[in-house]
Amino acid sequence: MGKQINNTFTWVIKNLSTLQGLEVRSKIFVVGGCKWRLIAYPEVNDADGYLSLSVYLGVPDCCESLPSGWKRHAKFSLTIVNQLSEGLSQVQETQAWFDENAPGWGFPPMLNLKDVSDKYGGFLVNDEVMVAVAVDVIEVVGSLDAPEMSESMDIKGFKVLPSQVKSVNRLFESHPDIASKFSIKNQSLKTAYMNVLLCLAETLHQSPMEISEDDLSDAKTTLAYMKSVGFKLDWLEKKLDELFEKKKEEADKIRMQNIEEELKDLRQKCSSLEALLKKEKTGVLAAKAPFLFFNNVNDDDLKWILRAVMYTVIMMLFISI
Repeated sequence: MGKQINNTFTWVIKNLSTLQGLEVRSKIFVVGGCKWRLIAYPEVNDADGYLSLSVYLGVPDCCESLPSGWKRHAKFSLTIVNQLSEGLSQVQETQAWFDENAPGWGFPPMLNLKDVSDKYGGFLVNDEVMVAVAVDVIEVVGSLDAPEMSESMDIKGFKVLPSQVKSVNRLFESHPDIASKFSIKNQSLKTAYMNVLLCLAETLHQSPMEISEDDLSDAKTTLAYMKSVGFKLDWLEKKLDELFEKKKEEADKIRMQNIEEELKDLRQKCSSLEALLKKEKTGVLAAKAPFLFFNNVNDDDLKWILRAVMYTVIMMLFISI
């Protein structure tokens, strides 16, 4: 995930612990008419088990899209954002020539994440790291590979793109004191936080059917950090609680439907078993029927019946003679 305002691009690397030993790339962004991309390498040190992060600024697809002999001179800063304290953010700054032989520059490694997280917190949060890069293009040799970006606009001290003006104005109109206690002065970090706030507001305006449990959990963590740096977000917190409640109601409804389906299946099975038992009982009773008469006759009655039968047989034999 990445957001850009003017010459600052903010990138959130998710599920960092699962990316060990891999090259992770941000989406392409444009500054000074030039395309750029951030590249990160999360690695685990076998000796101490610490997770380190190296970050580079690179020129994407330079062999395919740029003419032979291309060059660009840029000054840039890379920041690993501490989401709890601006003063703890790790910043590295330099300037360099990017060309065919050196299409990427950076600082390996920028941060020992586990060590810093254990000591201070705010860097590796919910297995996510936020990286901000500010780029100033000084000189370009060869043609530009992208059109110039629109100029940013200042709204309440925050630099935003023209496409974001409406959303940011709506935030301040609806919640005038939203940034009244926000004290961070660094413009790159202010831009990064405003990007996060816009993403958070967009996420929480989804319907309960659209938003996932994981997104809600991430939003809850992000909301807590945004409040800790001075944003007043009671309205978003209320919206988050409503979404959690609706998701719970939705989950309860689904669970009840599943129970009803299981109960319906059990009733059908019970009905089938009852029918089978009734059939078996009928068969057993039918097999016992010839013996039921004699089961209810005493010895005297039986003797009388036998005499009657013998008399009948003798009479039939006499008549036949």
